[in-house]
Amino acid sequence: MKITIIGGGSWATAIIKILSEGNVHIKWWMRNSEDVEYIKKLHHNKNYLSSVEIHPSKVKPYTNLKEALRDTEWIVLAVPAAFLSDALKSINKNHLQGKKVISAIKGMIPATNQLVTDWIEQTYEVPAHDIGVIAGPCHAEEVALEKHSYLTIASPNLVLANDFANLLRCRFVSTSALADLYGVEYSAVMKNIVALACGITHGLGGGDNFQAVMVSNAMQEICRVVDVIDPMKRDLSASAYLGDLLVTAYSQFSRNRTFGNMVGRGYSVKAAQLEMNMVAEGYYAVKCIYEMLKGYEIDIPITNFTYQILYQNAPLKKEFEDLKEKLK
Repeated sequence: MKITIIGGGSWATAIIKILSEGNVHIKWWMRNSEDVEYIKKLHHNKNYLSSVEIHPSKVKPYTNLKEALRDTEWIVLAVPAAFLSDALKSINKNHLQGKKVISAIKGMIPATNQLVTDWIEQTYEVPAHDIGVIAGPCHAEEVALEKHSYLTIASPNLVLANDFANLLRCRFVSTSALADLYGVEYSAVMKNIVALACGITHGLGGGDNFQAVMVSNAMQEICRVVDVIDPMKRDLSASAYLGDLLVTAYSQFSRNRTFGNMVGRGYSVKAAQLEMNMVAEGYYAVKCIYEMLKGYEIDIPITNFTYQILYQNAPLKKEFEDLKEKLK
């Protein structure tokens, strides 16, 4: 089985570790030629999850994307959504023809306020039945430690979802498949916004009691958003939805929570971005969701709180007090 991974960060590295447990050949594209040469020589990613061994018999790094896509069956996108268009600028729809595309990105395309899967379908004319997404709850850092994790593959094509779930299943990862692509993908976007809010309020002095109430309200907010955008019968208490929300809202490994916490403690948005070595998808996602939902009459207090602070430079303490009054 030939699989191309696009992206050089921690989640891309974790997915490579998982897939390397199986009988696969992985082509790994990353932008930086120095990083590619380093991996070829020393067999680990010096920038992210450096303890993960990259097996040269199974993984071949590339800087030429067209070569990395040649003669491959599956493509996994693991680039932050804000930079995906730039990462793929050297290819056209012909390079993705007949291939199955899996998004491991939990964000939205800022220029168009689109889900990654919708953008891939429209920009590169990949049929919907050849597209899927990976959902957690699963942090890359715990994959590196081989702590048992759970992944869900969502696609309108359950055969595709099951096929890729089988590729990911290994001794430390359990997998399942769902047909609810939109529900899973929008929930993943929203949970990053919630994690930002959790970090901001924690930085402002909010305790465990407050966070428990906010996460409970956040689950209701996610339900309202998903039901408006893609109404169907779904169980949002499943791990692909609620589980992913919980781990992102509470975990020490959550980059969105970390980013929010820095803002809550007084960092400017720019200073927090410079301080972090990884992209907090929720920062871009909150603007996309806020703008996308303008035409809907829907109660989204946590999204509004996060947007006002990150994009409108609203007073932190006032917004926090206002949010307290809106939660139940």
